[in-house]
Amino acid sequence: MIQVCTLLSVWYEGLPGARAHEEHEMTNAAVSEPAIEAPTKLSFAQTLKSLPRSFWMGCTMEMWERLAYYGVRVVMPIYIAQADEPGGLHFSQQDKGTIYMVWALIQSLLPMVTGGYADRYGYKRTIFITVWLKIIGYLLMATQRSFAGFLLGVVILATGTALFKPGIQGTLAQSMDKSNSSVGWGLFYWLVNVGAAIGPPLAGYLHGKSWSWVFYGCAAIISLNFLMLFTYKEVDSGADKTSGAWKVFKDTIKNIWDARLITVILLLSGFWLMMYQLWDLMPNFYTDWISSTSFVQNNPWLPASWLDIKDPRGVQLKQENVLNLNSVSIVLLLVPFSYLVARMKVLSAMTLGILVAIFGILVAGTTTSLYVLFVGILLFSIGEMLTGPKKSEYFALIAPKGKKALYLGYVNIPAAIGPAIGAQMAGILYGTRGEKATLALRYLAEKTDLAKGKAWNGDVASLSELLGVSRQQAFRTLQETLHIDAAEATRLLWDTYRPYEIWYSFAAIGVASLVGMLIFSRRSRRWKDLDV
Repeated sequence: MIQVCTLLSVWYEGLPGARAHEEHEMTNAAVSEPAIEAPTKLSFAQTLKSLPRSFWMGCTMEMWERLAYYGVRVVMPIYIAQADEPGGLHFSQQDKGTIYMVWALIQSLLPMVTGGYADRYGYKRTIFITVWLKIIGYLLMATQRSFAGFLLGVVILATGTALFKPGIQGTLAQSMDKSNSSVGWGLFYWLVNVGAAIGPPLAGYLHGKSWSWVFYGCAAIISLNFLMLFTYKEVDSGADKTSGAWKVFKDTIKNIWDARLITVILLLSGFWLMMYQLWDLMPNFYTDWISSTSFVQNNPWLPASWLDIKDPRGVQLKQENVLNLNSVSIVLLLVPFSYLVARMKVLSAMTLGILVAIFGILVAGTTTSLYVLFVGILLFSIGEMLTGPKKSEYFALIAPKGKKALYLGYVNIPAAIGPAIGAQMAGILYGTRGEKATLALRYLAEKTDLAKGKAWNGDVASLSELLGVSRQQAFRTLQETLHIDAAEATRLLWDTYRPYEIWYSFAAIGVASLVGMLIFSRRSRRWKDLDV
C-alpha cells in the first residue's frame, strides 16, 4: 500500500500545474509569512473578505468528501445489521460494533501521526493520495459481502479519511488567524454539513436502485476532489521541511504528553461517544421502534424516494431523511450561531453545547413519536453546533507555530476513543436489550410455548438456534404466534423490555464529560496558553 501511495504521489507531482504550484510556494517560503494575527475581531463581512481562496477551496473539498462519507454512513447501520433489510449483510449488532470500532480508531487516531506528515510533506500532496484510497475503499465496500472483505474496505476508507483530514484542516488553519477563526471554522463546519445534508437523500435514491449503487456513487463524488486541487496554491505549513519521517513521528508522540491536552481530549471523547450514536445507533433504533405512518398519511406531498414501503407497520419515512434534520438544522443555523458565540470563550461554548446535546439524546432516544424525535434531533444539533466547530478552533488556537496540522490531528483523537468505545457499547447494549428482532426471539423464548421443554442459559446469541427461528424471521414469527399485527407487536416489546433504557448509559457518559469540562474551564483560567 505504501508503494502504491508513493507512485501516486510521484504521478501527481508530474501533472500540469501541480509541481508549478508547489515550487512557487517553496520559492516564496522565505519571504511569505503565515496569516497575520489581527488584534481585534473583524465584522462578518470583513471576515468573509479576509478568507483567501485556499480556505474556500479547502472547505469545498471537505464538502465533497463529507457528502460521500455521510451518504454511506447514514445508511450503513441498516445495510450491515438490520435483521429484515432486503439485500443487507445481516451481520449481528456486535459485528456492526466491531466494524464501527475499527473504523473510528483508524480514521481518527491516524491523524495524530499523519498531521505531522501533512505539515512536513505538503497538504496538497497528502490530499491527492487520500482521494485514491477512499475510492478503493468505497469500491471494496460495494463488492464484498463477507465480514473480512467488507471490513477491509472500511479499513482502507478510514485510512484515506485519516490522511485527508490533516491536509484539509492544516490548509484551513494556515488560512486563518484569531481575527477570523471563529467565523471561519463555523463556515467550514457549515459547508461540511451542506455535504452531509445532501448525502442522505442521495443515498436513499441510490439505495432504491441497489445497495452497490450507494458505494459506487460515493466513489464518483469523492473523485471530484482531483479537480479541486488545481484551483488554489499550496499554503505553507511553517513546519521544518528538513525533518525526516522518523523525527516527525517522534515529535508527534512527544508533543501530546501534556496533561492538560490529554484532559481535554478525554473530556471531549465522552461527548463524541454520546454524539456518534445519533448516526451509528439511531438508524437501527428508528427503524425498529419509531412509526411515522401518521406523518406520511398527513403529508401526501412527500416524494416517493423519501418513503420506505417495506415496513410491516405501514409506509414510513426513510430513517436517513428523518435523521437528516441534524445536518439541515446545522446548515440553516450554524452561521448565525457561530457569529453569536464568536466573542464567547471557546471552552464555555463547548460546555454549553455538551449540556444541550445531553438533553437532545435523552429526548430522541426515549420516544416512539416522530414529532418528539424531531425535537430531540434539533436539541442535539444545537449542542453539536456549539461544540463541534469550537473543538477545531480551540486546538488551532493553542497550537504552537508550525504545528497546526499536528494539533488538528490531535482533534481527531476524541473522535477515535469516544466512537470506538461507543460502538462496542452500542453493539452489546442494543444487540442484547434494544434490537427488535432479538427482543422478539427473547419474548418467544420467555413467554410462549415455542421454547417449552428447552433449557435456555440467558444468552441471546443462542436464541435462534434454540427456537429454530432466524433473526430475519423473528418479528414475523412473534406476530404469527400471538396473532397480532406489527404495530401491536412493536408496542408489546417496547413496554415489556424498555429498549429506550440503553440511551441512559450514553447520556450518563455525557454528564460525566460535562462535569469534567466545567472543572477544566475553571482551572484553565490559570493557563494563558489554554484560556481561549
